[in-house]
Amino acid sequence: MEEAINPKLKKPSVVIERYQRYKTVVQLVASQREIEIEETKLACRPEQPGFVTKVIRELEESGWIVHDTNQGIYRWNQSRGEFQTERWLDSKIFGTQITHSPTEERPRERLLQHGAHQLKTSELVAILIRSGRPGESAVDAGEKIARQFQERLGDLPSAGRGELKEISQAVEVTAYCQIMAGIELGRRVAKVAGEKQVHRIKSSSDAISYCENRFHRLIVDARQEEFHIVTLDTKNQVIDSHQITVGTLDASLVHPREVFRRAIKDAASSILLVHNHPSGDPTPSREDLAVTKRLEEAGKLIGIDVLDHIVLGSFNSVSIREHGSV
Repeated sequence: MEEAINPKLKKPSVVIERYQRYKTVVQLVASQREIEIEETKLACRPEQPGFVTKVIRELEESGWIVHDTNQGIYRWNQSRGEFQTERWLDSKIFGTQITHSPTEERPRERLLQHGAHQLKTSELVAILIRSGRPGESAVDAGEKIARQFQERLGDLPSAGRGELKEISQAVEVTAYCQIMAGIELGRRVAKVAGEKQVHRIKSSSDAISYCENRFHRLIVDARQEEFHIVTLDTKNQVIDSHQITVGTLDASLVHPREVFRRAIKDAASSILLVHNHPSGDPTPSREDLAVTKRLEEAGKLIGIDVLDHIVLGSFNSVSIREHGSV
């Protein structure tokens, strides 16, 4: 059988051993018209009985054999046509594995050799998927997903499992969770890295740029309004950010006490107000203006300035200060 495995593919010995174990059982089963598990276990000695049962169950799950519960035996499913041992084995052992590719083309090996930054999006997705399905490797699945989101990669975090499953059948529950976990981990790492930088707000354009980066999630993912504040020191350098409310912005809900309690705790000299419009249109509403005015007045009383209020939209953001409405 080793001759049937292309040596250029450099399969690890453990894969070859697994192939041979499957082959022994499958060839024996294929030689029988009726399969009885216990007899097959005896005929396959010294192979472990549990492994024999496993292979037979997998043949049943793939529809090649059916269980006659009355007689307690399995028969070949004639409606599937002729069973081809080598094709089934190749699909079972190699069809779901990235290791079927030459070493230098495998995403994980390329990552280790060249670094993650050198990998294509499709290769990164393939690593997260890990394993494919018969007839479609993880690399194939990664390429399908990368191609579908090529012009809208920012939409991938909000893609549901059903949407990705339609693109590739390899995206089972585990693969979907791994993709989403990888995206979220990347976000958090980027957030921490960004927070370590010193951000100084000198103008409304600085405020917009900072808020679009810091609150990018609100632009691409949020389904309802969220109101946050950014606290700054005497040099207008960012100290921290805090979520105040979630839901439709209302002057009666955004209480100055909650806003300035966070600012006082940070020993802030000034603050930025920021919230998103899930509709995508950042044009300030009357409530936005009312909230801004109320917090500005409260800030003057306690000596903490409101530098600006940034409204985040899908394609652009608005500074209420530059908007000239307050």
